[in-house]
Amino acid sequence: MNASRRPAHEEEPTASATAAAPGSRRPGGRTARTRAAVRDAVLTGLAEHGYPALTVEYVAEHSGVHKTTLYRRWGGVEGMVADALELAGEDEWTAPDTGSLAEDLRALAREVVDAFADPGQAAAPTAFVAAAFQSPRAADSLRAFYEERFRRCESVVDRAVARGEAPAGTDAGAVVRAVSAPLFLRLFVTREPVDTDVADQAARTVLAAVEAGAFTRQDARPA
Repeated sequence: MNASRRPAHEEEPTASATAAAPGSRRPGGRTARTRAAVRDAVLTGLAEHGYPALTVEYVAEHSGVHKTTLYRRWGGVEGMVADALELAGEDEWTAPDTGSLAEDLRALAREVVDAFADPGQAAAPTAFVAAAFQSPRAADSLRAFYEERFRRCESVVDRAVARGEAPAGTDAGAVVRAVSAPLFLRLFVTREPVDTDVADQAARTVLAAVEAGAFTRQDARPA
């Protein structure tokens, strides 16, 4: 245990913290530091050992938070993984705004490639995906994370419709999912490499489909 960590007895949660669902609160101050330390330990553990080998004891040792606190606040490994994903979704990331649908789609696709091109950087998000296949709670949290990410990306399509680059009634959610779908297929199903050429191809394919009206909602099409 890191000697610079606070003593375990100082990390015990208050009654109000334990009353909530494990890992569901968004507190500040010392409790926020505790949450961040646990998140970092979870990410390290997932990257190094994967979900099946991640234990409360490992997180306690690497975070400096007593395992009794971990059980009380998060309920166990599932709760800690879910909360780590929730924390990841609380960032201020915004979708690209280049002024062009073509460039915005390409930027989105390239961000996926950039996130997984470096094995060290990709280890934690890859482990989150793997955990989702083994833990229903992790799956729910991963789904919520990407739902929020895609929601933020929809502005790319909304702006394109306003500029006349995409037909009115274009399904923004379907478009932004379609950009990353072939990349995730290669990354997690076929285990093929991805690079900027693959990213650009995915963006061009989606752009052509948008312009052809393939993503226009049925109820928005002329009778």
